[in-house]
Amino acid sequence: MSIMQSLLAVTSGGIVGLSLGLLGGGGSILAVPLLLYLVKLKDPHVVIGTSALAVSVNAYVNLVAHARTGHVRWRPAVLFALPGVAGAAIGSIVGKSLHGSTLLFLFALLMLIIAGMMAFRIKSPEKARVPQPEGQAVLMENAPPQNMTTWSLIKILTAGFLVGALSGFFGIGGGFLIVPALILSTNMTLIEAIGTSLFAVGTFGLTTAVTYSLAGLINWLAFLEFVAGGALGGFVGVRIAGRLSRQRKALNYVFSGVLLVVALYMLYRNAMALHL
Repeated sequence: MSIMQSLLAVTSGGIVGLSLGLLGGGGSILAVPLLLYLVKLKDPHVVIGTSALAVSVNAYVNLVAHARTGHVRWRPAVLFALPGVAGAAIGSIVGKSLHGSTLLFLFALLMLIIAGMMAFRIKSPEKARVPQPEGQAVLMENAPPQNMTTWSLIKILTAGFLVGALSGFFGIGGGFLIVPALILSTNMTLIEAIGTSLFAVGTFGLTTAVTYSLAGLINWLAFLEFVAGGALGGFVGVRIAGRLSRQRKALNYVFSGVLLVVALYMLYRNAMALHL
């Protein structure tokens, strides 16, 4: 890689880290085109393998940052991720039977639906946890209880499997799917869902990366540079997310806006490829 490619790889990692820290998603969706069109790695398979590993590591790094501010609920994180890994394995097998442009076009439509759900989601009064300096979250009087019912357990396991299957089917980390799925299945707040989702994003990405690594489809230098930039971008993203979480609905609108822009771009690119 040239010096310019290395600088672009660090910059691209910073953009992805910012997205993961701020929104809990967007890693794979942003990483693949950045490595392919900006850094100009030639082999698409190497791009997918490298981005999957880089996004996984960046997600885990940002997970630690969110955990320190009390934004991670560990039990739902693990319960969501475990069946999701199995779902991702099954979904990836099914997804390989479709053309890549068809997959991305369908995923963009799904993103539009999720963006609308998040933008107009009404919750009054808003449930929230107040992060304390020592990183402990203090429940407000109207916050959801800690004990998980059997029905809640069924919902989160089912949601984890389905989102994992969709993530594997579309070949992405699935952060944009995981955040609303966590909210709908556990009724946690958006900032908690963003922090908690990073455990699943990292786990799903690592599962994909291992398969590509065994086939020798990872550019290790680009990976290291990408992760270095992602650590800095994630640090900034977590700080911004913490501030926006204190403003009513602000983070919902940011989340929905990014989904809308990315979805419209994906629809345009893949509609052209499908000659629609």
